[in-house]
Amino acid sequence: MTNTFDLAINNARIIDGTGSPTWRGAVGIRGGRIAAVSDMDLQAAAVINAGGQVLAPGFIDLHSHADFTLGTDPQALTQISQGVTTLLTGNCGSSPFPLKDVDALKSAASFLEPVLPWDWQDASGFAGSLAAARPAVNTALQVGHSALRLAVIGDEQRAPASGELEQMQDLLREAAAQGVKGYSTGLIYAPCSYASTEEVTALAETAAECGMLYSTHMRNETDHLLEAVAEAISVARATGVRLEISHIKAMGPRNHGKVAEALQLMADARAEGLDVTADVYPYTASSTTLNSRLPDWSLDGGGPALLARLADPDERRRISTALAQRFEGEIDPAGIVLASMPQGKYSPWIGHPLTDAASAAGLSPSDAALDVLAEHRATVAIVNHAMADADVEAALRDPFVAVASDGWIMTESGAGTPHPRSFGTFTRVLGRYVRELGTISLEEAVRKMTSLPAGRVGLTDRGTIGVGKVADLTVFDPESVADHSTYSEPWQLSTGITHVVVGGETVWADGATTGVRAGRVL
Repeated sequence: MTNTFDLAINNARIIDGTGSPTWRGAVGIRGGRIAAVSDMDLQAAAVINAGGQVLAPGFIDLHSHADFTLGTDPQALTQISQGVTTLLTGNCGSSPFPLKDVDALKSAASFLEPVLPWDWQDASGFAGSLAAARPAVNTALQVGHSALRLAVIGDEQRAPASGELEQMQDLLREAAAQGVKGYSTGLIYAPCSYASTEEVTALAETAAECGMLYSTHMRNETDHLLEAVAEAISVARATGVRLEISHIKAMGPRNHGKVAEALQLMADARAEGLDVTADVYPYTASSTTLNSRLPDWSLDGGGPALLARLADPDERRRISTALAQRFEGEIDPAGIVLASMPQGKYSPWIGHPLTDAASAAGLSPSDAALDVLAEHRATVAIVNHAMADADVEAALRDPFVAVASDGWIMTESGAGTPHPRSFGTFTRVLGRYVRELGTISLEEAVRKMTSLPAGRVGLTDRGTIGVGKVADLTVFDPESVADHSTYSEPWQLSTGITHVVVGGETVWADGATTGVRAGRVL
């Protein structure tokens, strides 16, 4: 019999991404797309015997920051080892484009320490640079509000002057015309945090006009979580934009339990006819920058301005007083772990709580935080332990909440103690929350990683298994799939993902990379 397929995956338990029950079957691939779905084994030029393991669509990470690191680590082992085949980048208001002032972008997002060549000005240039790197995974792009502000206004804490909002809207339209899928805000991060609801709404209206998704890291995830959800929904109500609430969570013990209330607000909005969903990562700690805990006014002017304030004793006391008030209320400094920073005075405290470093230095937690920032050029990442597992489970059970990592492409083993979500988000859901806890079914977990995020981004040819769909596929053993990355020892890849196919090409086989890099910028 003639081999009619380039690749066949036989003897599989197929979970098609729609939430439908599992069935036994095989998939035939030709020209990078699924050409046949059969209940019998198929012949092909190359065959993968799934051995009764699960065959699912490739997982789609709806919340990734890989745009800042994928170009230098296109193999993306931390992602493909989890079965991820597509990343949506440009989240939390940060994107590498549109670019006018390189130094301003690096200053505003200093913790990123961008290592890509900053020689592009717009989405098209960035996409070309990324495509030239030939990544192993697909990438869909978003443009960040902070990037728009930096391109037009700079680092200043002020409202747009006459014509500046229109310039940002024009840049957003230009990005959409170049294929960008979404617009994002990071309303706790300067300079996006300087934006009023009215400014956000005006840009969301442009995003809606262009058919883009609106992803938001909301203005508050602690004491004012519900007000922040209400603000996000008000933007959707005013504009009709598709709204994605990023990494839904409730930070701090006195706010635990509020996730259920936030989910109800979203359900009420959907009952109104609004298009509102969210995503979640399966961990009880977040990760961000230490300077994100500072008052907005202290960040006016970007990193250099912050460092100048920290060098001024009066300004430093003023910042410390404001930070101490946050530490006495909504943020517990004992939950803040120093995750990474440039080499310097506090480097030995990487992987330890801020309070331990403070005690050793004889400082209050707020003064120690400012000392750490001053000593390490305001380039300090943290892991913040502040959430409840019951809230994580509540989000996972909600049918309108996707799984997403909020992670990075990790390039150098042993550099700091980054959040384990970059290494194990998807496998942790499959192992802990499906197999061990039974929080959701296997079919529902796969739906939350495939067709649900695909629908949010508008990727109609991915996210399910069917004839004509792009052959982005994942094979895994549901009995052994597991994450191994921990907060203390994060640099460990997941196991149990046996094969990953991107665009019909096998990029991961028998639990190891093939070296093939078949991803595209979508």
